[in-house]
Amino acid sequence: MRSFLTAILLACSLLLVKSVYPQTADHPILSKPWNAYWIASPDGSGREYGVYYFRKNIVLDAKPASFVVKVSADNRYKLYVNGALISVGPARGDTYYWNYETVDLAPYLTTGKNTIVAIVWNEAEYRPEAQISLHTGFILQGNTATEEILNSNNTWKCCHNKAYAPLTGIGYPTYYVAGPGEFVDMNKTVKGWLANDFDDNAWPNAANTEHGKPKGMSDAFGWMLVPSSIPQMERTTQRIPVLRKADGITVLPASFPQTTTAITIPANTTVTLLLDQTYLTNAYLTLNFSNGKGAGISLSYAESLFTSLANYRTKKGNRNDVDGEIFAGRKDSIISDGTAGQSFTTLYWRTFRYIQLKVQTKDSPLVIDDIYGTFTGYPFRFNAKLQTGNPEMQKILDIGWRTARLDAIETYMDCPYYEQLQYIGDTRIQALVSYYNSGDDRLARNAINLMDHSRIAEGLTLSRHPSYSPQIISTFSLWYIGVLHDYWMYRPDSTFVKDKLPGERDVLGFFSKYQQADGSLIGTPYWTYADWVVSKGWGSGMPPNGSKGNSSIMDLQLLLAYQAAAEMETKMGMPEYASLYHKKATQLKQTIQIKYWDAAKMLYADTEDKDLFSQHANSLAILAGLIKGPEAMALGKKVLTDTTLTQCSIYFKYYMHQALIKAGLGNDYMNWLSIWRDNIKMGLTTWAEISDLVNNRSDCHAWGSSPNIEFFRTVLGIDSYAPGFSKIKIEPHLGDLKNVSGEIQHPNGTINVEYVLDKTVWKIKINLPQNTSGIFVWKEKTYPLKAGENLFKI
Repeated sequence: MRSFLTAILLACSLLLVKSVYPQTADHPILSKPWNAYWIASPDGSGREYGVYYFRKNIVLDAKPASFVVKVSADNRYKLYVNGALISVGPARGDTYYWNYETVDLAPYLTTGKNTIVAIVWNEAEYRPEAQISLHTGFILQGNTATEEILNSNNTWKCCHNKAYAPLTGIGYPTYYVAGPGEFVDMNKTVKGWLANDFDDNAWPNAANTEHGKPKGMSDAFGWMLVPSSIPQMERTTQRIPVLRKADGITVLPASFPQTTTAITIPANTTVTLLLDQTYLTNAYLTLNFSNGKGAGISLSYAESLFTSLANYRTKKGNRNDVDGEIFAGRKDSIISDGTAGQSFTTLYWRTFRYIQLKVQTKDSPLVIDDIYGTFTGYPFRFNAKLQTGNPEMQKILDIGWRTARLDAIETYMDCPYYEQLQYIGDTRIQALVSYYNSGDDRLARNAINLMDHSRIAEGLTLSRHPSYSPQIISTFSLWYIGVLHDYWMYRPDSTFVKDKLPGERDVLGFFSKYQQADGSLIGTPYWTYADWVVSKGWGSGMPPNGSKGNSSIMDLQLLLAYQAAAEMETKMGMPEYASLYHKKATQLKQTIQIKYWDAAKMLYADTEDKDLFSQHANSLAILAGLIKGPEAMALGKKVLTDTTLTQCSIYFKYYMHQALIKAGLGNDYMNWLSIWRDNIKMGLTTWAEISDLVNNRSDCHAWGSSPNIEFFRTVLGIDSYAPGFSKIKIEPHLGDLKNVSGEIQHPNGTINVEYVLDKTVWKIKINLPQNTSGIFVWKEKTYPLKAGENLFKI
């Protein structure tokens, strides 16, 4: 009986892994428990803060052509071979889908002795909110019998580096959950642990805990291992170009810190240096230093400086300003042991534009040998092109791309400095930026999988995942259906989306419980966030409810979800669900029109009481097709000009702009970018979280990068016209532009467009990839497009 149950468990596990990771599920490494053990330090419970080194030496008769291993850890690891850093991970997930990286060590191995070292750290209760954890552990499994000489077990050596301690707080009150800083006492640290000739005989052997188990191979206790579906993050050296201020020292070389330049801090001196990257970045920070026995060094990191930290309210001015400003931020601290050649590199990356380097020496001088960053991020490449002759458009595009890149490391993130959490509302916009600017959809697929994995018994997704603390924004579950629909339209993988339709049904099943007889929602639980606005009736980002408990914004968002779900079910789902969702959408559409339309004001109200009105409700009404033609255009103009309406933030302008374009106003798109222009005027190098740039918390939120979509989708007019981008629609909205061209990556190749006004004649060239077709829409007239070159003179 037991062997029969084991066989059933094995078969089910393989089917499960194949459904999520079809490209790797047939590998034998996933078909049985691993021979490698999870290993840990022999001392401690594994649940306390700690930094550990694991070492293994092997001797090879010849340099191998291939040497593939699987590696993972809890919380995180850095893997070195013969002193070279070759892998960092694991990619964030949860214990039900715990990622391992697949790494070929061969390029770093040599004939003779080879040293493999992992540094593993567990930040315990101080860990980032996005870090799910069981306890400290490290595992490395060889891909075949040849590589199994490296399998992690109690032949590996282990050392607990007790020089490390956590530093909490960032110097001001706010929602910060991105992990602690590091305190390192160089007098206590382990030195030389990377070197091949390091003597680790005094180190104890690591402790075996349990064999590694692929997903589905156990009773769900422990880490359920799955292959990471994303590549290794980029790591690129990044010099810090500018010293903005120096206090306590008068003479510094002009080359510091832009190039490797040693500076000496005299004995019994306190020096504070303000370094400026000149733009926001994510990087591992490295400080090399010598001498200075007992000197204290602190490295603090900030997106920008503050004009005020009084009364628990932070205020910011122009982000380029430093004189008279206040520095506060996450901090690392080091105590020098007085020797030459000391080096500190952050375990995890930091987010900063500004670094405050503070040194307090004792009886001997300290030498700063060098300071620099190593940029890291998901390895996106900007594969789109845009030529407009408009420098402002290029600047907006560049800032938007930087914002998108900084908010993408192993998952999409709302912001890199404060939270590092993958929220569904943010991810929808971020994924579209990826499709349009890069063509790389792997991080988006990973995000969709994580969202799907996060669903709770009630049917909703969590608002963010991975997250140690569950949070539910019920309205984000509706946007999840939008994320699925976007992927379905732009990526040629309907099977992937079809696998997620049960989750879509569960979400809509949850909301149906709160629909009244007329289809309108009342009493929807959890956080019903819509947008960060401050206006009458709004609170904590939630839209107003009327005296009877209704909200047009809630009803409209549910309507859009029904419409998207009905389209997907019709094409690849179940006819019964397609019919149900069409009926529910039809009913809700009628109810919204009756309940919220104010004929006197010619606007949709926020509630049935018709006393509050917003850009949000009217934008969603246009998007949902409640109003069309000239009436939609008239409503769109009111959305733009009626200042009494509650205004959309930079985030929700994505939906507002889509509505205005649908209403026929797309040629005015470049006139709608005032908040982005304000960001530039205020010295931001990434887009801020909210429209209030003085009271703003995060200076980097990629939900503001929607122009990186619309410059291509709206201005150039390139859009999907059928699921999988199998048909292409080209409908430009050029405004005042008279010579513009560009391209994006398509699943079948490249879409290229060019528009040139020659006196009174437009010369238009459109190139479509092979095996595609589409339509070209120009001033309400439609022309067919074929694969290859299409030429028009109009």
